[in-house]
Amino acid sequence: MARDRSAAAEALNLADDRRPQQRREALALLETLERETPAPGAPRVGLTGPPGAGKSTLLDALVRTLRPRGETLAIVAVDPSSQQSGGALLGDRARVRSGAADEGVFLRSMAARDQLGGLAEATRAGVTILAAAFDRVLVETVGVGQSEVEVASLVDTLVYVASPGAGDLLQFMKAGVLEAPDLFVVNKADLGPAAERTAGELAGGLGLGERRDAGWTPPVLLVSARDGAGIEAVAEALGAHFEYLSAGGRLAGRRRRGVEAWLLRALETRYGSYGIEQLGGETAVRGRLDEGASAFAALAHLADEIEETLGKPR
Repeated sequence: MARDRSAAAEALNLADDRRPQQRREALALLETLERETPAPGAPRVGLTGPPGAGKSTLLDALVRTLRPRGETLAIVAVDPSSQQSGGALLGDRARVRSGAADEGVFLRSMAARDQLGGLAEATRAGVTILAAAFDRVLVETVGVGQSEVEVASLVDTLVYVASPGAGDLLQFMKAGVLEAPDLFVVNKADLGPAAERTAGELAGGLGLGERRDAGWTPPVLLVSARDGAGIEAVAEALGAHFEYLSAGGRLAGRRRRGVEAWLLRALETRYGSYGIEQLGGETAVRGRLDEGASAFAALAHLADEIEETLGKPR
């Protein structure tokens, strides 16, 4: 499937199909990709942050920086969805103009479907498929609710994009945005002092709370995505973080923890706390995920167990 745009598109359509036969075929495909894609696979980068921070503009600037290096890029844009149709309201090509006519850039919008944090149900499947076909996967979220927490379970590197005047240190701490990101980008640096103040608030708060990776100090970078200032530094920081994760087994550990978090959230979304309790609680569910096991196969198997206790077919 590597760099085969049509095959990737077909696989994504299959993964998003809810019909029983297609779901079985998608599960088999995803299991195969998880098993056969050489480690470590493509770096997976998530961009989150409030609406209006300039995530799409930053994404466009990153495409212009990374493509000349020879990287093929897959972009997953998780969009607000229509409650009636479930379709993504924003078009693929409207988001990243630099990749519109580039065969080395694949863009896919996925509907949020009203999930907490704005992450589409099929996003993990999409990331798995695209990571097997492209050199790097970039995931842009809606940027509402707990999106930084949700997307952190899907990606290797989480980037929080802030705009000048987005808040002070207390607001950032209350929102919990200082704990998960691996890189902070303050966009619209051309606004001068306001951008510098926001960067200072973020940098000053990093040592005050508990972080998910105490061994990594997230850089806080000032950029102007519109004119490209600072984008090279962002690209270098992404590379440095992936190198850090690749040393000492950190990458495998982070991805496993991400699968565990996704698995628990998926089961709770379907069955509530009752479903988790029927499996013996969160610790028991984490213990059921065998080393190297398929996340999707584990979800299907555990869902079957819960359905049996409910006395109805899945």
